[in-house]
Amino acid sequence: MEKRLVVALDIKDGEKAIRMARDLSPEVFAMKINWPLVLYSKPEIISEIASFSRVICDFKVADIPNTNRLIVERVRDLGAYAVIVHSVFGHDSLSAAVEAAGDTRVIAVVSMSHPGAREFIGPLGDRLLDLALSSGTYGIIAPGNDPETLSALKSRSGSLKIFTPGIGAQGGDPAEAVRAGSDYLIVGRAIYDSPDPLGEARRINDRISKATLPQ
Repeated sequence: MEKRLVVALDIKDGEKAIRMARDLSPEVFAMKINWPLVLYSKPEIISEIASFSRVICDFKVADIPNTNRLIVERVRDLGAYAVIVHSVFGHDSLSAAVEAAGDTRVIAVVSMSHPGAREFIGPLGDRLLDLALSSGTYGIIAPGNDPETLSALKSRSGSLKIFTPGIGAQGGDPAEAVRAGSDYLIVGRAIYDSPDPLGEARRINDRISKATLPQ
């Protein structure tokens, strides 16, 4: 059975990131990396981690169409499985990312898991989901620590894959997120700060597996 856990490597240490990618690869769907890891190491770390696992570049690309295209082309060429792009910058910017991605998937942000998201992005969730659907994205970001919002987005998301941050340190429960409609659960600090990252990943996968059993 395909794993549904995505480990967020929101760290600066390149050697630690590669080591964790290698050790955790049997337990994950993908590793998600962010700007701190790339800025403190090198862009080629995308390719190095991709030798162990799928890599989702959580760059939250947010610019004019041409700049979005240039960023997405680069992560595509470095072997990224997917790249996360903000949809709030409009159809032209999001479509430019999708067109540049080739075989790399584009995951659109339609909601986020931190409290500040309720101020601006949260109320626009339905409109941003429509934008993601019309632009041909592969998936969306929806909050795993807000089951009500997650469930509402799931009901309108069609075939889009739903990736949910906010699990663990931000209060989201893996089983609850799965039941609300998450396809892939993003977990960071609860795993990479754990004294036993592999054991923690296995425990989360066990909770995910139990949540998918018939109730």
